[in-house]
Amino acid sequence: MSAHTAEVSTQNPSWSGGTSPYNVSYGKLMMWFFLVSDAFSFSGLLIAYGFQRFNHAAEWAVPDKVFKSFPFLDGEYPMAYVGLMTFILIMSSVTMVLAVEAGHRNDKKDVIKWMFLTIIGGFTFLGSQAYEWYHFIHGTAEGGIVEGTRYFGAMLEHNEYGHKLFGSFFFFITGFHGFHVFSGVVINIIIFVNVLAGTYERRGHYEMVEKVGLYWHFVDLVWVFVFTFFYLL
Repeated sequence: MSAHTAEVSTQNPSWSGGTSPYNVSYGKLMMWFFLVSDAFSFSGLLIAYGFQRFNHAAEWAVPDKVFKSFPFLDGEYPMAYVGLMTFILIMSSVTMVLAVEAGHRNDKKDVIKWMFLTIIGGFTFLGSQAYEWYHFIHGTAEGGIVEGTRYFGAMLEHNEYGHKLFGSFFFFITGFHGFHVFSGVVINIIIFVNVLAGTYERRGHYEMVEKVGLYWHFVDLVWVFVFTFFYLL
């Protein structure tokens, strides 16, 4: 080692090797790389959706006439059902924050409690989305006339609500997001089992809970954009 290098190493030992200059673990850094790349995927899909909606504005579905599938309300209160879905997912993000905070305190009991509620929230959202898909596919009792032909429900080749591309984008983008939610629930379950087994307690930290929390917050944030593009605009 040269005299200059030795001097720099003495003045700033963090750069002498073995310590991350970014004060973040390799695992969290790689999770951020993954989330950024995944954000590009969703951005591309939503931009393509916006482009096609602009091109077929006259034939595009009207959200108030499509997303009114709240059980037992018979079409009243448009989008109340998806509003409830959004609330459930946001609350699951809150419980995930509390699980991460409990992990910072090395409080195993609280980590278990809040992660369990996060998993329940994820399953509830997925079940709600499955019901919405069922309603969307089967459509209304009267159906709709598109280009002189009456259709019932929304499929990839036809759509009673308007242009068929609306259904294609809806199934692909919400399905892609739903797959992310399902993956997040599975990962949460794996981490939850490890917490129960005391794995992270023995390690002395709950960083894995924090890493899966980053993924879960990303999934929730993406839903805000999907909700805005499909249900509000």
